[in-house]
Amino acid sequence: MDDRAATDLAMLVLRAATEVVDGIGEGMAARGYDDLRPAHGFAFARIAAADTTVVDLAEHLGTTKQAASQLVAGLVERGYVVREPDPRDARARLLRLTEAGEACTRAAEAAAADVVAGWNEVLPRASLGALHAMLRRVVTPGPLRPAW
Repeated sequence: MDDRAATDLAMLVLRAATEVVDGIGEGMAARGYDDLRPAHGFAFARIAAADTTVVDLAEHLGTTKQAASQLVAGLVERGYVVREPDPRDARARLLRLTEAGEACTRAAEAAAADVVAGWNEVLPRASLGALHAMLRRVVTPGPLRPAW
């Protein structure tokens, strides 16, 4: 593959990622979650995955602790997240999704599925399956985080 084709492929993958993020946002708004931004979704993914502190979240998001604290404060204020004592460190607080946060996460998963379902309209099922398999081979597993 020459440089031009490689650059085009990279741009298409980035555009696909943008369309997925935008589609999830639109799907969330349609489901009544119009008070969230994409950064909130990346935070939800980390908080839902395991015991998470603000420091963990900041590292995951690639932001400062102060920025992560502000993001968490907004999620707490909206009722999506609670802070609980961390049994491992009396100074730290663990972040947990509330029932509303878990419902929001399920809505985001459904919105993501809707985005991919739209691809079924333009790609044969076998091609979509092949795309899935090929992306699994080339994408390094790891945290789902924004590319600021």
